[in-house]
Amino acid sequence: MTHRFDPTSLREYDIRGIVGKALGPADAHAIGRGFATRVRRAGGTRVAVGYDGRTHSPLLETALVEGLTKGGVDVVRIGLGPTPMLYYAEATLEVDGGIQITGSHNPAEYNGFKMVLQHKPFFGDDIQDLGRLAEKGDWEEGAGTVSNVEIMDDYVNRLMAGYAGGAFRIGWDAGNGAAGPVIAKLVKLLPGEHHTLYTEVDGTFPNHHPDPTEEKNLADLKALVAEKQLDFGVAFDGDGDRIGAIDGKGRVVWGDQLLAILAEPVLREQPGATIIADVKASQALYDRVAELGGKPLMWKTGHSLIKTKMKETDSPLAGEMSGHIFFAHDYYGFDDAQYAAVRLIRAVRLLGGSLTALKDAMPAMVNTPELRFQSSEERKFEVVEEVLERLAADGADVDKTDGARVNTADGWWLLRASNTQDVLVARAEAKDQAGLDRLMAQINDQLARSGIEPVLSAGH
Repeated sequence: MTHRFDPTSLREYDIRGIVGKALGPADAHAIGRGFATRVRRAGGTRVAVGYDGRTHSPLLETALVEGLTKGGVDVVRIGLGPTPMLYYAEATLEVDGGIQITGSHNPAEYNGFKMVLQHKPFFGDDIQDLGRLAEKGDWEEGAGTVSNVEIMDDYVNRLMAGYAGGAFRIGWDAGNGAAGPVIAKLVKLLPGEHHTLYTEVDGTFPNHHPDPTEEKNLADLKALVAEKQLDFGVAFDGDGDRIGAIDGKGRVVWGDQLLAILAEPVLREQPGATIIADVKASQALYDRVAELGGKPLMWKTGHSLIKTKMKETDSPLAGEMSGHIFFAHDYYGFDDAQYAAVRLIRAVRLLGGSLTALKDAMPAMVNTPELRFQSSEERKFEVVEEVLERLAADGADVDKTDGARVNTADGWWLLRASNTQDVLVARAEAKDQAGLDRLMAQINDQLARSGIEPVLSAGH
């Protein structure tokens, strides 16, 4: 028996696609067979499986579990919950790997799989390897067992372990995603006053799309914070591995700004530590980490890539612009938005008690949100290569960590290929609007020279 995946579904950090088109039960079964094979060849015998709140997640879970057991591994089912709960299960239960069925923050028709093998992210060539094993039918055989473990309460208790965050008035928006039930339990244990939105899991996402990096998705949270005059608000993506936040005035505290706040208490305890952020993060963050005595490190965007780099550099904390926050300090090193929320409360208390004041104190930068330009799977990488060649010919100051990040007297701009969609991603940041306009003109010029429609202007 062999299986061929839709090639677009095997991504850099996970497997993802539209259910019924690029992904279905047969794929889930083959992923189970392939992953079981890798686990057994690495000397393992047990795998934890969890799933998010999407309508088709249970169907895919059934097929995945069947594939894993046919491959001869025992499965520990932890049920519905956020991706970090599966990571927690993999870190603490007697298992050799874990798989979360999740469409992350993609639209409702998408689903996918995030994997961990022996406490390390399973990505890149590992994912391509599942495709190779499937095409050859090169699978281990066996008959594994299935058991169920109730882990949510343990997970919530771990989030609260050693809590020293004081009491605040906070709004929480779970966006009908898989984090909802965890948030509902968490706020009962936290001191202070808590108001929650959309904690019922609903895979059709009836209220707003669960992606807190898009400011429009924070409208309900802003209204709640304003109406109840709360101290601040936090929001979560569909599978609970990315956090968004707003201060008491309803201003967004972006991923890199959250990292600057979270880094301060960590650097007090671990002076000189390496703090990692992705290439989309503000220069203000890197400057702030250095100012606090830390070692700022710019790295590639992507949760698996960041986790790997953290292990290499023994970094206690890392973050991405997109709201993935990774704590190895007092935690396991994976991206967990629920844990990041608890640590944010703690940091705010330590740093004077007001997220609004912390936001006020940040340097004023004018920047764009992530700008996306339609391309194709093949073309997006070619465009970045063309841009890099032209920049090299021009003698520009370029950081090539992940795409092209160009420094000019005005600030910086970035162009890179998305690893999860067939788009190019750009971002720019300057000290003032005139500078931003000049940076945008450079981006548009490069895109036009590679035959891509430009955007006119952007800023937030």
